[in-house]
Amino acid sequence: MKNNNSSSSIKNQPCNKKPTILLLLLSLLTTSLFLLRLSQNKIILITTITSDSDHHNRDRQDSCLGRYIYIHNLPSRFNTDILQDCESITRPKDKISICKYLDNFGFGPRIGDDGVSIDSKYSPSWYATNQFMLEVIFHEKMKMYECLTRNSSLASAFYIPYYAGLDFRRNLRRRSVAERDAAGKEMFEWLKKQPQWKDMSGIDHFLVTGRISRDFRRNPDNNSLWGTNLMLLPESQNISFLTIERSPTSHNEFAIPYPTYFHPTSTFEIRQWQDKIKLTNRTILFSFAGAQRRSRSQNGLVRTQVIEQCKSSSKTCRFLDCDVKANGCDDPMSLMKLFESSVFCLQPPGDSLTRRSVFDSILAGCIPVFFNQGSAYKQYVWHLPNNDGEYSVYIPVKELRTGGKSKIEEILQGIPNEKVIGMRENVIRSVPKIVYTKPNRYKPDKETLEDAFDVAVKGVIKRIEKFKSN
Repeated sequence: MKNNNSSSSIKNQPCNKKPTILLLLLSLLTTSLFLLRLSQNKIILITTITSDSDHHNRDRQDSCLGRYIYIHNLPSRFNTDILQDCESITRPKDKISICKYLDNFGFGPRIGDDGVSIDSKYSPSWYATNQFMLEVIFHEKMKMYECLTRNSSLASAFYIPYYAGLDFRRNLRRRSVAERDAAGKEMFEWLKKQPQWKDMSGIDHFLVTGRISRDFRRNPDNNSLWGTNLMLLPESQNISFLTIERSPTSHNEFAIPYPTYFHPTSTFEIRQWQDKIKLTNRTILFSFAGAQRRSRSQNGLVRTQVIEQCKSSSKTCRFLDCDVKANGCDDPMSLMKLFESSVFCLQPPGDSLTRRSVFDSILAGCIPVFFNQGSAYKQYVWHLPNNDGEYSVYIPVKELRTGGKSKIEEILQGIPNEKVIGMRENVIRSVPKIVYTKPNRYKPDKETLEDAFDVAVKGVIKRIEKFKSN
């Protein structure tokens, strides 16, 4: 009996322990699953934190954030085809074919390459640049802009590379205003089909023109007048126009410098030029380079007064006649040497309020003298000092007319030498912001100097940001 019981007891023992073992196994499995879940959550948490941190660091390191620009790939008929047809841009009275000025990124022929020796004090970065080449120059520089993007969602601004000024120039002699206006209308029709335009109806877009605003504001009530209606089109009211001369009443036009003859490759070259003109011996009190204008117009009357006063002050003033027959201003170096020798450079209005000569004189370290507020003060607010009296002299037209034949000379001679030196220093300090450097400029010193292009791009992006934040 005992053996049987014993045997029975032994047989029954495992059966009694099975629930305990199963419970232990189940408990271990539950604990393992819990730990695994906790571990996975930690991994997910760590991964998420790391990912966000990496993204934040990447954003912090991206110096182009807020500066990305998208270039519209316009059909070639709006830009490169115009250049291919460059002979049609040349006007009958032009002494040189406009085609020559398209060389070297739109800078034109390099001075000295024609076999004529150039003064050793000038670097190889001097070109016979045409004043109407800004559209080409700006486009070439934009192609090399450090913050270009093909992802339009990243872009802060959208550049429209339409050569409106050159297109206008080749259609200048067309009597049909419909033909003159056609390309502008077609360009906007193309743009309106692009997804990038639809987001803000063009408010984040900008276009550069190499001619004055008036050339694109033909009165719609008079089809025989000069120019096209590009800036009066409904689509034009939203975009920003960068132009060599803005309309004083426009809300979306911004004046940027005319191209000069100097297109340096580096900060060092700019600094070297600034140092040179600081030490230049200026033997002429004031000078004027220009041609007579029709005396019937207000600007023509001012020109006449300026030329007469310069001639009557022959001991202190030098007049360089730029009339077509005189050929006095055909050589860029003759102009630059005159301005480098002058303390003051007279800048009366010509065909319009502004002049390319303003920037040639600044480049030479010559203090500009203005006779109209609209010649610079209400124009180049991004590029020139805010305090007009720090870098220039202003002589009102009324004072010019009533002051006698030597009024200009009297005013300029009356400026204290210390003030003249201060003004010249401010003029020379402005040089980097008024020159267009080469598109592929070398930056060995992580260049910090901004050129005219950089200042313009920064200005238009800032304007667009202001619109977006309102």
